Amino acid sequence: MTLSVGDTLPDVNLLRMGAEGPESVSLSSLLAGRNVVIFAVPSAFSGTCSTAHVPSYIRTKPALDEAGVDDVICIAANDPFVMSAWADATGAAEAGLVFLSDALSEYTKAVGMDFTAPHVGLVNRSKRYGAYVVDGEVKILHIEDNPGMCGISAGEAMLEAIQG
Repeated sequence: MTLSVGDTLPDVNLLRMGAEGPESVSLSSLLAGRNVVIFAVPSAFSGTCSTAHVPSYIRTKPALDEAGVDDVICIAANDPFVMSAWADATGAAEAGLVFLSDALSEYTKAVGMDFTAPHVGLVNRSKRYGAYVVDGEVKILHIEDNPGMCGISAGEAMLEAIQG
């Protein structure tokens, strides 16, 4: 299965940093009855992810809030310690973005968005995409053809698509 508009996202457990360390969180619990933007990246702290993708959602977070988005969630196949440090380093945590770890790529594989590029050290990583999800159902999906590019999956493109 490759993620498509109309799909219901699987109920998987992802990891986030809590007060006591890593904690498991059910994706469906974050999506139930809510309007959420999910953007996925190949790797925390990498060039495009850090200099383009995350900043685009930091810039558009206030407008997404105004458009009725309840949360903006970033998912990557990195451990929760890295995701937490990356959220802090980029200012995403302060901006209110939620960073979740798909450390074993279980979610990413379940939605058919995984890839491997061993020549650059990326194994079982996520393709770059942005999705608008309403009550667990994908309503808008922007998948980048090249994981090193951030155009159609950026915050501005997602905001424009949500606003219609």
